[in-house]
Amino acid sequence: MTDPDQLESVTATTESPSSSAPQPEAADCWNLVVIGGGAAGFMAAITAAEQGVQRVLVLESTPELLNKVRISGGGRCNVTHACWDPAEMIGHYPRGQRALKGMFSRFAAGDAIAWFADRGLVLIEEADGRMFPEQNRSEAVIQCLKQAALTAGVQVQTRVMVQRLSAQLEGGFLVDGRGLDQPLLAQKVMLATGGHPSGRKMAEHLGHQLVPPVPSLFSLSLNASALAACSGIAVDDVGLELKLNDQRFRQVGRVLITHRGLSGPATLRLSAFAARALHGSRYRGELRVDWSGGLGRSGVEQRLQQWRQVEARRTVAAAKPFDHLPRRLWQAFLKLAGVDGEGRWADFSAKAQRNLVEILCAQCLPIVGRGPFGEEFVTAGGVALGELNLATMESRRCPGLYIAGELLDVDGVTGGFNFQACWSGGWLAGQAIATAD
Repeated sequence: MTDPDQLESVTATTESPSSSAPQPEAADCWNLVVIGGGAAGFMAAITAAEQGVQRVLVLESTPELLNKVRISGGGRCNVTHACWDPAEMIGHYPRGQRALKGMFSRFAAGDAIAWFADRGLVLIEEADGRMFPEQNRSEAVIQCLKQAALTAGVQVQTRVMVQRLSAQLEGGFLVDGRGLDQPLLAQKVMLATGGHPSGRKMAEHLGHQLVPPVPSLFSLSLNASALAACSGIAVDDVGLELKLNDQRFRQVGRVLITHRGLSGPATLRLSAFAARALHGSRYRGELRVDWSGGLGRSGVEQRLQQWRQVEARRTVAAAKPFDHLPRRLWQAFLKLAGVDGEGRWADFSAKAQRNLVEILCAQCLPIVGRGPFGEEFVTAGGVALGELNLATMESRRCPGLYIAGELLDVDGVTGGFNFQACWSGGWLAGQAIATAD
């Protein structure tokens, strides 16, 4: 079997059209040029080539292909999510839900799992529904996609920054940019540049309406010095409520305490659904946190009353009433509530209980910003979905142009949902390109 890492070297000898001719000769034309060597771009290129489209070329601006695949999931690559019902699946996308239902009815998580299995990559479901390659390394996903592209005859060229994409009066597109010896002529073009501004500029130049991009899936910076001392602690079943003017956003799940504030799945999910509202508030607001693990105010009060009796002789710090709270965090809450941890439960006052209940059930933390620049995972915004025929991913504004992936105004929460949108959109585009006149 040919090494898929030879993909880049295969395309190094690709001849570009002659600059002395007004138009590239027919032999130098491409049936499909995919701009962007990420998940959606590779899926579209492979699908089109496997369905019989000849001369398919992928152009990637960076030296490495499939960069987001490589770094996602801590280097493991969360390929998709074990969610089989499209109606349930779309609930994990803050933007694009209604449009995605049609896409997922044609190619959803089960189809993606089968697609990779047919090409030698087995995906394993974890307890929370996330699906990773059996090898537990993102490199396995990359090698699978590269090998599938190579087998299908897809050519790839890296270090090409496309700077000009123009539709030709006689049909097709002219593609030019840094890294190309001469412009290319393409019958069809797939734009799959992710969140890079170049793709949005090209789409806008070709007449598409753009939804302004804002960061999504990011941690929250908080004014909470007492929590900073507990950096690295993760807690399950934490309730988060974000209030921004007249809008409220709620999530429950696992949070990770950082030296800046909060991260973890529930925080990231909250930031995704509130992405535009947070951007509009300049990342200022009030976050209310329920650390009770689902007990609620009455349950916490009952547990504290019980501990005053059954653990009367033990110290408050040593006899922790809530198993789900790590000891370091429990001690930080005691300090915040003004409770002497070395005091006995028998001496636990009503005032101390009121303070502690408030912290455990409704701790109010001011949001002072989002996580460090570049930490966000995806972008909310891009080409408006109404600009496309979502059954084929073809532009309604520019026939022959197809768009998929993060360039669209679609984004999901963590758990493999963003990649699934890429696989679905790329597959639909590839199928449509192969059957287009």
